[in-house]
Parts: sequence; structure tokens; C-alpha cells
Amino acid sequence: MTHAVAADYKQNPFTLVYEGAITKNEPGKVNIHPVNYKLNDLPIVANVYTPANYDPSQKYPAIVVAHPNGGVKEQVAGLYAQHLAQQGYIAIAADAAYQGGSGGQPRQMDKPAYRIEDIHGMADFITRYPGADADRLGLLGICGGGGYSLAAGKTDKRFKSIATLSMFNSGRVRRNGYMDSQLATIQDRLLQASHARAQEAAGGAVTYVGDVQLTDEQIAALPFELYRQGLVYYGRTHVHPNSNGRYTTSSLLDLMRWDATDQIELIDKPLLMIAGSKADSLYMSEAAFAKSTGTTDKELFKIDGATHIETYWVPEYVDAAMGRLTPFFARTLVSGRS
Repeated sequence: MTHAVAADYKQNPFTLVYEGAITKNEPGKVNIHPVNYKLNDLPIVANVYTPANYDPSQKYPAIVVAHPNGGVKEQVAGLYAQHLAQQGYIAIAADAAYQGGSGGQPRQMDKPAYRIEDIHGMADFITRYPGADADRLGLLGICGGGGYSLAAGKTDKRFKSIATLSMFNSGRVRRNGYMDSQLATIQDRLLQASHARAQEAAGGAVTYVGDVQLTDEQIAALPFELYRQGLVYYGRTHVHPNSNGRYTTSSLLDLMRWDATDQIELIDKPLLMIAGSKADSLYMSEAAFAKSTGTTDKELFKIDGATHIETYWVPEYVDAAMGRLTPFFARTLVSGRS
């Protein structure tokens, strides 16, 4: 694996932590606009990226970018949103409700219905943004945001095309374990989640999954590359104070009965799925792609040599992903397309 260089959020005025991040807004260049709005009475914080020479009186295609589980808008979602703005799109990356800088209690709830609603909410906001063309709206979901984007795209026909990067099917993994490694403990974990819900309802403490700090040695000993590299990305090289990998134990009641591929045949729009050829999460993109029978305009593109987390930051792999995303959105987000 190429080694990531630590990015300090304190050194960026927008607390962005990715390489090449905007440090100031300048005329004639891609700019970033921190915004906030309400979604179901909860305050949501987001960043809108506008193209070079942006003119609000003109019309631009727009793209919603959904962040990974435990991630925030200042990390990989912001990186891809900025790249998309460089290609002439208005792009939005928002922190999910109950997570990041957005509102909602208890913190770090990860319920599919809420994450899907976040995507609908970003679409609500960006289609009314000055210069955004509501008839040319695309969707890009990354990791867990990819699974939730598939779910949102099944029914929200405002999205004219859908792309995923390193898609992670949160329901399948929380139910079956990563790479289906915990099939034998499904009922035990459901019981734990039920107890957690009862404890919350009685006014007791909220309990969390993943609420531990691991040493470098413990990380290195983990059995799955996604988790090893993910903990380094989120906990060492691309740290952001609003990013937290834990989630409420009671969320499992919702997660474990959900699956990103349920009714996926409802997607009848162009679909591009991108994943690393060496990613141990590739099986999830392959399964979803096979079940996406509602569209004939679809592609599963494998970035040669990339792991899951490496698609978040390694320049050659980001370039490879953008090399597919750019022509995909250029072709599918055209005026007058249904």
C-alpha cells in the first residue's frame, strides 16, 4: 500500500483533510461554500463546491455526494466533490443527520432510513441552489454512502444517473459480518441490539459498537484489510474531529433487517459502480451489480491494483475513478434526458 501523508484539519480554514483541498476561495476558480439547512427539523451542515467561473445566472449539472459510514464531508466525499466541481458540476457533500457536524440525538445513529433521507435532503437543497439545473442531477455514493445511494436511487427519480465508489452494503455486513464471517452469531447480536434499545427506552445509557481505540499493533492484527486500512485512514492520516466510526448498538435493529440490494431492480437509470480490483469489499459491488436488472446502461469498473480505502486518497486511483466518473456523468446528465 502507498503510504498516506497525515493531513491536519487545523491547517485548513474549512477543516478539509484531503490532498489538494481548497484553502481559500478565489475568483475564477473552484470554490467551496459551507451551508446549512433543516431536514426533518434537524440542522444539517454541508459544503457546496462550485465550478471555476461559476455564474449563478447560468445552469450547471449538479451531483450529490454521500459520505462513507463514520465519515464526514471534509474527507473523501469532499475530495470527490471538489474533483467533480473541477469538471464543471455543482457538488454537495453533507454530514449525515446524527453524525458529524449535523444535529440529532443520540449521536452516531446509523439507521438506513435516516441515511437515505439524508440523500433525498441533499437533492432537495442542491436542486434549489442558484445555478443548479434540477433536470441534470447525479448521485455519487462512497462506501456505506454507496449502499445508501443505491437505495435512494431506487425511488428518487430526480437522480438521472447513479454512481458508487467502493460500495459497502451496511445491512449485509452488520447482519452477516464482513465477508459473511459472523453468520453464526446473528441471533446473539440481535438480542444485544434489542437489549440496547430497551436500555435507551428506559432512560439508560446509549451503548455503541466500535467504541474502542486500537493500538497500531492491534490494527495490524485485524483480519480484514478494509478495517486495517480504514482505521489508519480515519484515525491516523485523515483524522477529523467530527468523524467517528462508532454507531449505536440499537441501530442494528434497523441495519440487520435491511439490505442495499432489496428491490434494486427499481433502478432504471444509468449505473456505474467502481471498486478496487484488490478490495476485499469487491464482493458487495459484484453482488449489487448482478442484481441491478432494471437498467441495461450499467458498468462495473475495477480499478486495477486498488484496495477499498486506497480509492479514497491514492492519487492514481482517484484519477482512475474520475477517469470513469467524468465521461459517465457527462453522458448521462444532459439536458432533456428523462
